Amino acid sequence: MTSPKPRIVIIGGGFGGLAAAQKLAGANVAVTLIDRRNHHLFQPLLYQVATAALSPSEVAWPIRHILRKQDNVQVLMATVVGVDINQRAVILEDGSHVPYDTLVVATGAQHAYFDKDEWEQFAPGLKTLEDATSIRRRLLLAFEAAERETNAEARRALLTFAIIGAGPTGVEMAGAVVELGRASLKDQFRNITPADLRVVLIEGADRVLLNFSPDLSAYTLKSLRDLGVEVELGQMVKAIDADGVSFGDKRLLTKTIIWAAGVAASPAAKWLDAEADKAGRVKVNADLTLPGHPEIIVVGDTASISTPEGKPVPGVAPAAKQAGAHAAQLILARLRGDASPLPFRYAHAGDLATIGKRSAVIDFGTTKLKGWIAWWVWGIAHIYFLVDFKNRIFVAMSWLWIYLTGQRSSRLITHGMATEKAPLEEVDEAG
Repeated sequence: MTSPKPRIVIIGGGFGGLAAAQKLAGANVAVTLIDRRNHHLFQPLLYQVATAALSPSEVAWPIRHILRKQDNVQVLMATVVGVDINQRAVILEDGSHVPYDTLVVATGAQHAYFDKDEWEQFAPGLKTLEDATSIRRRLLLAFEAAERETNAEARRALLTFAIIGAGPTGVEMAGAVVELGRASLKDQFRNITPADLRVVLIEGADRVLLNFSPDLSAYTLKSLRDLGVEVELGQMVKAIDADGVSFGDKRLLTKTIIWAAGVAASPAAKWLDAEADKAGRVKVNADLTLPGHPEIIVVGDTASISTPEGKPVPGVAPAAKQAGAHAAQLILARLRGDASPLPFRYAHAGDLATIGKRSAVIDFGTTKLKGWIAWWVWGIAHIYFLVDFKNRIFVAMSWLWIYLTGQRSSRLITHGMATEKAPLEEVDEAG
């Protein structure tokens, strides 16, 4: 009688979970990948959906389509609410259980508001397609409302955009919002112009892009200001409400605030009853397994991992992919009967951030690039890592169009109208 295949359950279809599933292709295992959404998202380009440079379909792909050729993988679209460690089963929202022999937890991160969760309704973050399209609605509807607004102060608040946090996401969003505003407002409105646009980037630290070298941070700061972004450094946010944001001793009136200041891990540590760090990431062994439970492997933003030098592994896509691949290697080694230690080794490929459509910074450690050449390297790298060949072509064509014309194609607002009473009303959007 043939023994049943080992059951591998992967929670999360992001970079870590998808890498683990793909590395198990052809293995004599039964893989179940569970995600509450049906698509894998290329998060590094999500801000371009939020600023109308790309459409959602250009940065996301159905997980079933990606794994369609792997006969040993089943994909379930479901919401996980817990893990029964004793029974070795994943608990779903509908009460059903998915049993496992080995569990890979790759649930990623979510927004963190430093114990000020009430800020989220006024300052959405950027982690999902829903976040991106919601932010895009806010941006585009602010322009429409400003065109009709007769009060100068109210119009100024509508055309003021605050971005909190000057890491890569905040820097990229700031530059993109400026370019979106200029493309949208030039020659297309009659009462507002690009000169009315105001983008303010607020950062609590003393420089932007803290993970980059100081010289690249200084270059980025100058480039942002040359682009027209107002950068406020060393300013801690004190309050956020429907009318604006308070930071330091200043008050900024704005109707559109974007949060890029912090993230926290998913609730996985609670599911596993595991020790976690301050950000909620699960503390794991050197091989990414949960202490006391070698059958549970935690990867990506869900895990608290350090390099041999003691530095934390960054929460970036390459790190998650490497951790997911490591999880698969650990599983395959066990299938071969190899119980030798297999510690995770993260290989840092460098830090990248784009400032606008013609400028970027790249820090490879020994090699640093900035300006126009860095922008081309940044673009080529991101196109290369897109999952689907068709999307590589479409993204490249969209970028080329923006580069040559300055126009962004994904600016349609459908199935709703902004009203005088609620100018930033949520509406559906296509494009």
